[in-house]
Amino acid sequence: MEWDFSGIIPALPGLWNGMVMTLQLMVMGVVGGIALGTILALMRLSSNKLMSNVAGAYVNYFRSIPLLLVITWFYLAVPFVLRWITGEDTPIGAFTSCVVAFMMFEAAYFCEIVRAGVQSIAKGQMGAAQALGMTYGQTMRLIILPQAFRKMTPLLLQQSIILFQDTSLVYTVGLVDFLNSARANGDIIGRSHEFLVFAGLVYFLVSFSASWLVKRLQKRITV
Repeated sequence: MEWDFSGIIPALPGLWNGMVMTLQLMVMGVVGGIALGTILALMRLSSNKLMSNVAGAYVNYFRSIPLLLVITWFYLAVPFVLRWITGEDTPIGAFTSCVVAFMMFEAAYFCEIVRAGVQSIAKGQMGAAQALGMTYGQTMRLIILPQAFRKMTPLLLQQSIILFQDTSLVYTVGLVDFLNSARANGDIIGRSHEFLVFAGLVYFLVSFSASWLVKRLQKRITV
């Protein structure tokens, strides 16, 4: 078998469009996942048993099922649920369904990272803030969470790298991400092996470089 990578250069614009799609999915999934995960973490840390149990059930459920199932479920099942609730057809595009799936799935993992970060802060700081007359919300927003996020930034970034790799699963709903674009271009010219090797190399370089930067960042921000 002869290898010929010459077809990759003309296909670079299409591959770049696929990479843009991959990065959009990752960024939106990370931002939404961290936001929802932070809320879930505060619920799990709450003294209210109902809130804590609901958040715990959410985290345990999404951490016990594969991401591929979540993507497929949101793409296929949610429109039927919305039709049953509203009585009208409410189509959900592949991009929107994937973003929501990533947000909800990753929120379960970000929740545990945030919870561990909050619990790593000395409990005396909460008491000191309350002694100064600060409310629970003010204490979390101004004192606890800023310190916690500083400590857990490397873990949040590592989870983001994992999501970058997991975005390749969107091929199941027909989205043209970087991997799907490479596969399609390779099939067109009959060089699928070369394009898949190139895609694997790109994923490796991006993930390895990001992991190296995270380790450097961890050393710089460690208190």
